[in-house]
Amino acid sequence: QVQLAESGGGSVQAGGSLRLSCAASGYTSSTYCMTWFRQAPGKEREGVATIVSDVSTSDADSVKGRFTISKDNAKNTLYLQMNSLKPEDTAMYYCAADPYFRLHYGLVRERDFAYWGQGTQVTVSS
Repeated sequence: QVQLAESGGGSVQAGGSLRLSCAASGYTSSTYCMTWFRQAPGKEREGVATIVSDVSTSDADSVKGRFTISKDNAKNTLYLQMNSLKPEDTAMYYCAADPYFRLHYGLVRERDFAYWGQGTQVTVSS
């Protein structure tokens, strides 16, 4: 059983930076698809960035050039470096993992991930 635990969220002013971490325990493989999702109040959960076998992509156009996903396989930890934060980045951020990488019309879907963390809150003030 895979367990995921996020950390690193908090409150920051616009233009600031945060680094989120997601520690994975149980069996995982470097080939697992791992994605950061976020969900703002009243909005659907959306994919932010994905990494599979050390190849990373940005799933949300709004974060391209500002957010970077990375993974330390030795530590079994996923990261999301968030720079130039904006108030619209305020959300609960979740990491998710699945043995398979699947896209639906070019986007990752919440329903395709078997393992989820509890989430970490990010609040950006203007």
